[in-house]
Order: sequence, then C-alpha cells, then structure tokens
Amino acid sequence: MKAKAAVAFKLGEALKICDVDVAPPKHDEVQIKMVASGVCHTDAVARDLEGVFPLPGILGHEGSGVVTAVGEDVDSVSIGDHVVLSFSSCQHCSHCLSGHPTVCEDFNPLNFGGTLKGGGSPYSYEGEALSIFFGQSSFSEVVVTKATNVIVVDKEIDLRLLGPLGCGIQTGAGTVLNRLNPKANESIVIYGTGAVGLSAIMAAKAIGCYPIVAVDIHDHRLDLAKELGATHTINSKNEDPVANIKALTGFGAVYAIETTGVEAVVKQALAGVKPLGVVAIVGFTGDVTLNIHNELMWEGKSLIGVIEGDSIPKIFIPTLISLYKQGKFPFDRLVKFYPFEEINQAFADSASGKVIKPIVTF
Repeated sequence: MKAKAAVAFKLGEALKICDVDVAPPKHDEVQIKMVASGVCHTDAVARDLEGVFPLPGILGHEGSGVVTAVGEDVDSVSIGDHVVLSFSSCQHCSHCLSGHPTVCEDFNPLNFGGTLKGGGSPYSYEGEALSIFFGQSSFSEVVVTKATNVIVVDKEIDLRLLGPLGCGIQTGAGTVLNRLNPKANESIVIYGTGAVGLSAIMAAKAIGCYPIVAVDIHDHRLDLAKELGATHTINSKNEDPVANIKALTGFGAVYAIETTGVEAVVKQALAGVKPLGVVAIVGFTGDVTLNIHNELMWEGKSLIGVIEGDSIPKIFIPTLISLYKQGKFPFDRLVKFYPFEEINQAFADSASGKVIKPIVTF
C-alpha cells in the first residue's frame, strides 16, 4: 500500500515527505495506522551523523497508532488495539531473558541496522528499499513492525500523547524507577531539563526523593522543572552547581542523572555526588577525560550508562500511563503538537530548545 512518510535521503538534510510503498505484514508482524510520533534527539543524531543509520531511510521511533492488520501467528495484539511502539530486541539472549532487553546482544543491529529482525524492510520508494529505524520508522502514516515491538495501551488516554513513552520519557523515568531505585528522601540531581530530565524529575517526585535538584542554563525550563517536582533549581550559568549541591545536601547527592552529553557537565555530576554516589549517563556522550583516582575511585563513586531506562516496555509503559492517570506523572506538560507536514520545523524547535517534546500528528 501507499503511505506518506518523511524520508531521510542524505546526511544532514531536511526530511522529505514522499509517497512510499509499505509491504503487508508477515506472519509475525502487525500493521498500524499511525496517529502520532514523538521527535527525539536520537532521530536528529541518526539524520546528521555518519555511520549511525544507513540512508536512505525513514526515521521515527516514538510512534503511537491503531492496529489495522495482524499476521497469522500474532496472538498478542488485535485489530483495533491502541498501541505504542518501542525499541527492538531479540527476545532470546541472556539479557532479554533476564529482564534487560535494553542491552540486548543485538540491540544495535536491530535498532540502527536498517532492517527488521530476520532481514529486510517493509518500506521502499520508487523501487529502492528504505532502511527501517528502531524496527518501526514511525515517521510514516502506516507502520509495519514485529508484534514484539508493540505495547497495547489504555484506550481512555489521548493516543497522540503516548508515543514519546516509547523512548525519551521511559528513558528518564526508567533510569530513576528501574535502574537507580532510590528510596524516599534520598537526594537526586538531574542535569538537563529536556524531556528526559523532566521525566526523571517527575519519577523522582512520584517515589518521594528529596531533595530533587534540577540543573540547567534556561530559567524557563527550570521554572517548569519546579512545577513538575524539583524541590530546588540551579542555573549553572549563574551559580556553581557542585558548591550549591554540597551546601544543600552536606557531602553531595546520593544520585545524579546526566542528560546533556556535555563533558563539563558529566564531571560536575560526578563531583556533586557523595562518597558511594551514583551518576547515570543517559545522553549521547562523546569523550570525557577523568582522573579516575581523584574523581571516581577515591570516594567509591559509580558512573553508569543507562539505555532506554533499563525498561521492559510492555510492563513499564502501562505503569507510566497508570501514574499519569493518577496525576503523578503529568508528561502532557512537555509536549507540543505539529502537523506531520511541519516535521522539519518540529526538529528545529527541538534543537533550539523552544519546545521540550515535539509530537507530529497524522
């Protein structure tokens, strides 16, 4: 069938909306009429950086929609179900089987390799195959993906809102709730108050962390962080975050989450935690120079990487939706909707910081 999709043809160029061909679902796949898709920084990375994702292809990995067809062997999803799409995993390696599909042994080829599990892509343009992203390519009016990538969600909730739960929002919230597991009244600092950081703040509030410190360079984002659960805020352009955190907590925070990928901020995060403190890195981060003895080992600190919030999406995404329904996780405060035709503007507004979480709607 034909469907409109935003295709990335060349590195660093704007996406082009084209009529593409979408193959029908195979025996273990589902077809989804898309309602919306979040725009994530990882989409921009794949569009702009060489070697991340094979072009031409269709990006998008925070999709939500309604199931319109299922393969003959699919029994976990039904036509008419409301669904959110998340990352791909093999479902059978030791990490997947032990509840950590975010570090699946095949995570990179399944999500960035350009094909579905088993090979091939359902998408093509003028006879040329288009690479598939995160096993879904949600910047398309119609998506075909493996049934294992699909999470059935509550039909009472506005489906347009839910796509970002599949990546950015579950990354922030899951880093708190699944990986760090802080206790009530334990301190946490979140560096960067974009969608990931604000999701971490909401999760920390939901379980009673204190203090919850938000660090950023934009006052309007820090104001929102305060509204969503931060007990203290620091504008690091005007104040020394490490000195302020130690003054507030004594020896430093128990936990920190670094979302920016900036070397200096990574080092601040390490300096701002107490002995035995833990810093979780969740942003796209390059080289960082550390004095391992002085900055890490001497006080028994830990620096860990967390992918997708160490989540099992079929369990965690419904959990976040339940918290939202209870008023404990108001992630709708983060979003702005764009018509699909304005997808490149959504990317631009995300990059500039004008919008926290853009969502394109079909």
